[in-house]
Amino acid sequence: MLTNYPIIIAHRGASGYRPEHTLAAYKLAIDLGADYIEPDLVVTRDGVLVARHENEISETTDVGNHPEFARLQTTKIIDGEVKVGWFTEDFSLAELKTLKAKERIPQLRPQNTIYNGLFSIPTFQEIIDLAQAQSRNIGIYPETKHPSYFKSVGLPLEDTLLEVLKNNNFHQSVFIQSFEVSNLQELAKKTDLPLVQLINDHGKPYDFVVNDDLRTYQDLVIKTGLQEIAKYAQAIGVNKNLIIPRDADGKLLSPTSLIMDAHTAKLLIHAWTFRNEDVFLPLDFQGNPQGEYELFLSLGIDGVFSDFPDKVKYN
Repeated sequence: MLTNYPIIIAHRGASGYRPEHTLAAYKLAIDLGADYIEPDLVVTRDGVLVARHENEISETTDVGNHPEFARLQTTKIIDGEVKVGWFTEDFSLAELKTLKAKERIPQLRPQNTIYNGLFSIPTFQEIIDLAQAQSRNIGIYPETKHPSYFKSVGLPLEDTLLEVLKNNNFHQSVFIQSFEVSNLQELAKKTDLPLVQLINDHGKPYDFVVNDDLRTYQDLVIKTGLQEIAKYAQAIGVNKNLIIPRDADGKLLSPTSLIMDAHTAKLLIHAWTFRNEDVFLPLDFQGNPQGEYELFLSLGIDGVFSDFPDKVKYN
C-alpha cells in the first residue's frame, strides 16, 4: 500500500478533463494511470456519504434549475464563512440523485462544459464499487469535508466512512485525509488505516478556531508540529507552496526543508494541487506543467494530487 515511488492521486478524479467528483472523472483517472482516486465526502440528510467539493452545491450541480428545490435555498455559516445556496445535508439521497453535475470552473475549462448535465452525484459506495471493478488495484483517498460543522448538525462523517469501508472489506490502499486535526485524532483511535493531515499555506484548521487554539497551519509544519502529527497520522498532504514558496510575482523561491523534516518525523508527504493551466502554474513553468512535476518529484515527495493524472511522469 505504501509504495517506494511517488503515488499519483487523481484530485477529484481526472477533473481537468471531466466535471469533478463524477464517476466519469474517476473512471477516466483510472484509465489515465492514477494510483488513487480522491473523493471529497459530504453527507445527505439521510446520512449517505456523497462526493462533492463542498456541501454547498450550486457551483457543481444544476440545482438552480430545479424549481422543486427552490424552497431548500438558504444561508448558512460553514467554517466561519457565510454561504448562500443549496446544501447536501438538506437533501435526501433520492432527491440529490435527481440533480446533474456541471463543471465548477467553466471559465478555465470550457471544454468540460460539454459534459454538463450528463452525470449524477456519486455516493461513496458507488466510488468503491468502481475501484473494486478494475483489473488493477485502485486506491481511494477520501477527505472528510467540514467535519466540525457536520458533527455540529448531527451528521458526523467519520463513523459512517469507516463503516462503508468495513462493509466493503476495502482496507487496502486507503488514505483518509482532513484539514482538521481533532477528527483525525479520533479516527486514529478507531482505525489502523493511514491518516493524512492536510496543511494549507495560510489560515488554520477550523477545529482550532472552534476550540480557541491559537496555532495555525504554519505551526504544524515546523519540526515539533510534525512530531505531534506523527502521533496520530502517517502522512501530510500539503499545499505545494509550503515545499517551494513563490515570490510576489509567482516565481519559485528555494525549496524549504519540509520534505526532509516530514521524513525525519516518519511522515509521508503528498503535495497538492498540480494543474496544467497557466493561472495555477508558477511563473517559471508557464506553458510547461511537465517541468513543475519534474522539479517537485526530484525533491523526494511521496505523492502528488493532480487534476491531470496522465501528465505525472517520473523516472
